[in-house]
Amino acid sequence: MKTDDNPYHFLSAPATPTRGNVTVYVTDALRQAIVTLDLKPGEVIDKSAICQRLGVSRFPVSEALARLQAEGLVDILPQRGSTVSLVRIADVLEYMLIRKALEAEAVRVVTGNHSPELAETLQRNMSYQHAAVNIDDQQGFHERDLEFHDIIFGDMRFTKVRGVIENTRANLDRARRLILTPRRLEVTISEHQAILDGIVSGDGQRAAVAMRTHIDSVMVELLAFAHDNTALFADGELLREGDYATFPFG
Repeated sequence: MKTDDNPYHFLSAPATPTRGNVTVYVTDALRQAIVTLDLKPGEVIDKSAICQRLGVSRFPVSEALARLQAEGLVDILPQRGSTVSLVRIADVLEYMLIRKALEAEAVRVVTGNHSPELAETLQRNMSYQHAAVNIDDQQGFHERDLEFHDIIFGDMRFTKVRGVIENTRANLDRARRLILTPRRLEVTISEHQAILDGIVSGDGQRAAVAMRTHIDSVMVELLAFAHDNTALFADGELLREGDYATFPFG
């Protein structure tokens, strides 16, 4: 197989691979590819092609896949190889509920008790979001979206709360990217602005409601997408049976 024909063109070989960090590098590279949907839900993973593309042996690739299996991003079937795991809508619902509770409370706490530069930092982030939308840079927008929420947690300095959010991020990011349409980007900017307005006004309850509204809005779109694209979800058929119709919106 020629390198130019390698299906994993989106992966880059480590610049200075060493024995101790190759597995970490491969794990991070494959996780990023899964989260950004370069590796799509249900896709078969060709370990040999990955080894060739990254210039590494089979061991770090196998170890990386085992680590990603533990994170719920890869399925490893004995004698059948590995595949990118399908998104489980049940997990997404649970993670989104956790995020809604924590982030709504976080933004309420930080409102009126934040650093002098918080509003300016968030407003600068909003300008970057607008710029990403204007040039149709979905990856850039997604990064600024995550940064918007991180800025709020960073100002609050509650590292344990931030850690809980980080632990839910990989599978959530993968699911959210499925609905990154131009319309969704514009709606997200509007919702972020409402959160920022609540913070600037010093109204913690207003900011918290805006955060809950934002997360509910994302969940509504994701459920609708999953209903129409059940093959991408491990439990997609359950949506049509109404099993996931009880998400606590509002």
